Amino acid sequence: MNTRKPPVRISDEELRAIEDGRHSDPHRVLGAHLTEEGVVFRARRPGAVGVEAVLTNGTAVTLDHIGHGVWAGSAAHRDVVPSYRIRAHYRWSTDDGTDRESVWDADDPYRFLPAVSDFDLYLFAHGEHEAPWRFLGCRLVDAVAADDSIAGGAFSVWAPNATAARVVGDFNGWSGEGHAMRRLGESGVWELFIPGVEQGVPYKFELLTPTGQWVMRADPYARAAEVAPDTASLTHLSAFEWSDDSWMAERAITPHHEAPISVYEVHLGSWMAGLGYRDIAQPLIDYVTKLGFTHVEFMPLMEHPFGGSWGYQVTGYYAPTSRWGSPDSLKFLIDALHDAGIGVICDWVPAHFPKDEWALANFDGCPVYEYADPKRGEHPDWGTKVFDFGRNEVRNFLLGSALYWCEEFHIDGLRVDAVASMLYLDYSREAGEWIPNVDGGRENYEAVSLLQHINATAYRLNPGIMMIAEESTSWPGVTRATDQGGLGFGFKWNMGWMHDSLEYVEIDPMWRAEHRDDITRSMLYAYSENYVLPISHDEVVHGKGSLASKMPGDEIRRLANLRAYLGFMWAHPGKKLLFMGQEFGQGTEWNEAKGLDWYALDYAPHRGVLQLVADLGARYREVAALWQLDSEPGGFWWLDAGSPNVIAFVRWDRSGTPLVSATNFGGDDVSVSLQLPPADAWVEVLNTDADVYGGSGGGNWGTVYAHGDGTDADTRASVYLPALSTIWLARSTDSSGLSRHETGTSFVQ
Repeated sequence: MNTRKPPVRISDEELRAIEDGRHSDPHRVLGAHLTEEGVVFRARRPGAVGVEAVLTNGTAVTLDHIGHGVWAGSAAHRDVVPSYRIRAHYRWSTDDGTDRESVWDADDPYRFLPAVSDFDLYLFAHGEHEAPWRFLGCRLVDAVAADDSIAGGAFSVWAPNATAARVVGDFNGWSGEGHAMRRLGESGVWELFIPGVEQGVPYKFELLTPTGQWVMRADPYARAAEVAPDTASLTHLSAFEWSDDSWMAERAITPHHEAPISVYEVHLGSWMAGLGYRDIAQPLIDYVTKLGFTHVEFMPLMEHPFGGSWGYQVTGYYAPTSRWGSPDSLKFLIDALHDAGIGVICDWVPAHFPKDEWALANFDGCPVYEYADPKRGEHPDWGTKVFDFGRNEVRNFLLGSALYWCEEFHIDGLRVDAVASMLYLDYSREAGEWIPNVDGGRENYEAVSLLQHINATAYRLNPGIMMIAEESTSWPGVTRATDQGGLGFGFKWNMGWMHDSLEYVEIDPMWRAEHRDDITRSMLYAYSENYVLPISHDEVVHGKGSLASKMPGDEIRRLANLRAYLGFMWAHPGKKLLFMGQEFGQGTEWNEAKGLDWYALDYAPHRGVLQLVADLGARYREVAALWQLDSEPGGFWWLDAGSPNVIAFVRWDRSGTPLVSATNFGGDDVSVSLQLPPADAWVEVLNTDADVYGGSGGGNWGTVYAHGDGTDADTRASVYLPALSTIWLARSTDSSGLSRHETGTSFVQ
């Protein structure tokens, strides 16, 4: 092949920009280009003494240094650009005066076409891309150039204010001059394919700000990250093969509003300290299965720098935290839970993000992910940034994150944290500290439309998932469909029930009669939304004490009170959620640094609470009246017990089968007369005061007999209720299918 020096058409200014790695379109200069004179090869190899473009047939095209470390040469005219590698020769002298030489032979990252399509960029710019992780971040793929298929990393990052962008990592000694990225038009997206990048390699993006400073940032779309306190992103390509097809198919046809949903909330790092994603799988499955919960809810598993935030200050919205293992290890855990018939819900935090300088805040030297005005962009409660819910690319980032967890990790539901802080512009702000909307109001229209878009899209693309709102105000229509003006969530945490009922049970039983409204008020609005009844981690931290410690009296009465409360909770309309440790009456406040007080199970009263929760779980699954009509008023009747401390009601299923729940929140045993649905005999299917639960053993000898006046209007029964107890009654004709707990056995082996 004939070679000749190519014409010098590159300005010194451009060559200097290439040398510094700050050219916004380095592919225009570097790589191979068809010209009238032939194929021109250009490569950056500072310090080399000779450079060649070596074609696949072994022919070497000599390149000459044209300035600032850039070498160029040409081959005779061809119709296509050939496949080639760049070979560079280096020479230096050692301390003893010996001359040394070396050769570096490498593929050329600047010979590849963009791995991002115009259609991707269009959808992203409009906030409508339903899988942005498939073109942003780092993807380990095989790229094609001149009919060669080359494995490597396709890097792309949205940094609209940057004037240059580079990739740095272990593969280039954290020096980005040789891996400058090209800007793709006006999209703000920068892109580069780097041949030979492998799995598990740390990397970041290096961005030149408008003020001329280079800043280094983790990848917002990274699939994995280093273990904190290290902050680099990691290249990742999943090799996991799912085996939960039957679970996913069944999930897609399950009407969750009419299904039993009981959730065990877990902080993975402190449930059993030292267990990662894989190690925790079997013990967690065994435990949750025995307790009868239908789902596990993990506090945030997305990457976060500070463990004390419990995951609620997220820096990696697409990366599972590496504290407990790899992304594939998390998939293993979720797959195993599905195989055991247990659903998985994850907490998700789109309301705010931390200010760590290596992450999202002022990403390219300017506010990008956050609102620029601190009256919208700063969260006063948490010292964090607020996402710009009106910017299309940010909306797409959050939409993509929600969809990513559903699609890539087969998550069965997302519990969206701090929704109220998104909805209100004046949330935790005083007058003059917030900016009204275009109508002068406090509603954040941008956040509303984003939540509607995320919920509608998530449900459309992932049949059978649950989108759950932690929304602490009376915002209307949180669980109403988006086409009816609602936010489109499937469920909402019933914060009112939680706060009112906890305030009630903290009162000494002697004075509860005066506060009856606190424990019954929830039924005034029970059907305004589709509710989950939560006793969450928020109620057992920051000096609030554990659930058991909230109860008044000595330990015997505290645990009796706890058991009665749990029996009441499981019978009340709404799905259930209990934070770990409350199922055995942990006495101390939860501390993520030390884990649960498992030693409490050395004591029979705490084993009794655990046994009760297991039996509640079993009965709950079996009795359709406890869940089938959770969202319909026809599934609930109040019963007048004639005692201010007794809360009694009937739950119905769709076929008309009842279950009666009666709770004595008073400190003395009582006998009450209840007007029951027609039946001669009622079986006591649950009694929280039973011996096996650590109670006194008081009750109705297993059966309650009803008497009437010959009509259905006044079928009454006398029911004995021990102090601080809940009793469930089922018609004797309906109780034969219920599981039985054999008195004297123990949950804990």
